[in-house]
Amino acid sequence: MTAQANVGIVIVSHSADVARGAADMVRQMVGADVQLAWTGGLPGGGLGCSVEAIMAAIDAAWSERGVAVLVDLGGAETHSEMAVEMLPPERRGRVVVCDAPIVEGAVVAAAEASGGATLEQVRLAAEAM
Repeated sequence: MTAQANVGIVIVSHSADVARGAADMVRQMVGADVQLAWTGGLPGGGLGCSVEAIMAAIDAAWSERGVAVLVDLGGAETHSEMAVEMLPPERRGRVVVCDAPIVEGAVVAAAEASGGATLEQVRLAAEAM
């Protein structure tokens, strides 16, 4: 299956280094069969996250099969949920924020997605961690 045929994965962290590192691990373990994007940190280099950056990451990882978002802390979850609410209605129902550990969840979610799993299967696999 091509990346566009698989569920996409977004990693959201308060730290750019954590988000980049988790994405690097996913890419090394799963390869390029999944659209993958990450966002973390503030433009000035501090800790934080932004709704706009999360929306851009969702766009970058977009797949018609959906996008699973993995987050590190409560603020990232809140910002991700706000980003989902701001998506066009036709996309909103195809994005889920997973209640899963960011690294392990992202790796398992991407592995499931690379095998052609549905968005719900990807979410359940990530949340089983």
